[in-house]
Amino acid sequence: MKAFAGFLFLAVLLVVRGVCAATVEGVRFGVPAGSGARIVVDLSDKADFRAFSLANPSRLVIDVEKSKHAVSEKDLTGLPSYAVRARLGGGTAARIVLELNRRFSIAKSFLLKPQSGFKWRLVVDIELSSSDKAPAAVGSEWYDNSISKKSEPAVERREQPSAAKTDVEKPLIVLDPGHGGKDPGAIGVSGVYEKHLTLAMAKQMRALLEKTGKYRVKLTRETDIFIALYARRRYARSVGANLFISIHADSIRKPETRGLSVYTLSEKASDKEAEKLAESENKVDLIAGIDLSNETQEVTDILIDLARRETNNHSSFFAEKITDEIRKVITVLPNSHRFAGFAVLKSPDVPSVLIEMGYLSNKEEEKLLRQASYREKLAQAVVRGIDDYFAERHKANFN
Repeated sequence: MKAFAGFLFLAVLLVVRGVCAATVEGVRFGVPAGSGARIVVDLSDKADFRAFSLANPSRLVIDVEKSKHAVSEKDLTGLPSYAVRARLGGGTAARIVLELNRRFSIAKSFLLKPQSGFKWRLVVDIELSSSDKAPAAVGSEWYDNSISKKSEPAVERREQPSAAKTDVEKPLIVLDPGHGGKDPGAIGVSGVYEKHLTLAMAKQMRALLEKTGKYRVKLTRETDIFIALYARRRYARSVGANLFISIHADSIRKPETRGLSVYTLSEKASDKEAEKLAESENKVDLIAGIDLSNETQEVTDILIDLARRETNNHSSFFAEKITDEIRKVITVLPNSHRFAGFAVLKSPDVPSVLIEMGYLSNKEEEKLLRQASYREKLAQAVVRGIDDYFAERHKANFN
């Protein structure tokens, strides 16, 4: 959202920093531009925060973690036309509550580094409804945009099958909710973040998979944290995944475009990745636990290339299975099985696909993706595709 002109300065009061991470030094409200408006919170320092909405009455709540106010409610005057009143709260966080006279959704929220004479600024952009009917949005608890540090999933020791642990024999599926933390991904026309939709879908898909009793399921992230791309695929390999499914949603400048697609790794990326893998430290455990450290470069290249080709074949086979099921229930793009060099798909020994659930830039498709019932229908189709994939693999192995 573009910056809004004509900010109304409410309060700025400089104080000496105490033990808190930051101090709220001012709150400013932008004059509405079209259906959007901006709220700016001036901070003495960088801080984690949450921005979320509440209904009845319609309220925007901003929590600045481990911080305190240097302003009081009496300073909060000259409110814009869309606001009824503003309140402040304390505790473990400095809370700002803005009551609005209409419904709204949060478009985005972020921190601005010190520049042009300003210190740290927390910016929240909202989309105002023209009527009393609110645009449907994800749950308020999802609007958690803390400045999480770079993180990785916890690496677990790979379990070995045993008579006492029959569950270990079940295929392990790793679901990867795209984006997270400081990386919101695409932003929908109603303001929904891609990172929240992908996490919601992953959790719904996990519930359905576990309900079958056939699979073990792990997520690369359970909360709104940032995880590097390489760490996602490395986690899948470290836990011995049998399938890796990365979940995303797309955005494009053509709002009429809609439809789901499934990606597997492009053939062109294979040779380059094989070369990089061959140069990894000690060349150990590159392919399903096989130690290549004593092999020649030529043998290593051949083995990795063979493993990659087999894995890519399995990935493509799996992609076809799930697209066959998905196209029965929702709209898919023409040539819905596509190929690209996504980093998360480059595991040499874990069949991997990336699902683009649809376009958040398309009003109707974004509205559908915000609905749990629609995501459930999509998740059920994916589960049927997974069932078909393992049934065919079992048949091939048996024969």
